[in-house]
Amino acid sequence: MADSSFDVVSKIDRQEVDNALNQTVKEVGHRFDFKGTGAGIAWSGQDNIEIKANSEERANAVLDVFKEKIIKRGLSLKVLDAGEPKLSGKEYHLVVGLKEGIDQEHAKKISKIIRDEGPKGVKAQIQGEELRVSSKKKDELQDVIVLLKGKDLDIALQFTNYR
Repeated sequence: MADSSFDVVSKIDRQEVDNALNQTVKEVGHRFDFKGTGAGIAWSGQDNIEIKANSEERANAVLDVFKEKIIKRGLSLKVLDAGEPKLSGKEYHLVVGLKEGIDQEHAKKISKIIRDEGPKGVKAQIQGEELRVSSKKKDELQDVIVLLKGKDLDIALQFTNYR
């Protein structure tokens, strides 16, 4: 009998992030407390979002609105890597990066969790920016998914290609 397997990945649904960004732009444009503050949010390249405002508090408030929209769209806040607002001229700029993929350090950490705490017949292989978990029994794979969902890792995980 062939092994059953699934992949552990960390991917971002860019369309959902874009939708959250557009909703944030609308809300910032309509809300009274953002009127006249020069507050705004926009894409800055492929993997960054830039927030501008005339004060540090306003920049953080726009970030809070964006986080709220991200949550409403069913995404994890772990995909966001927000910096600190920096003064540039007369306005504050806040760059929010998007974290995608599982780096080697996190892949090794997840693999170690599976080896130490998971069922004995489960194998984990690092394949680039994802992890392939395989076992002879599908029940063991489901136990691994439950185990990883229960861990507080600082990256968002999805489980794909379950066969």
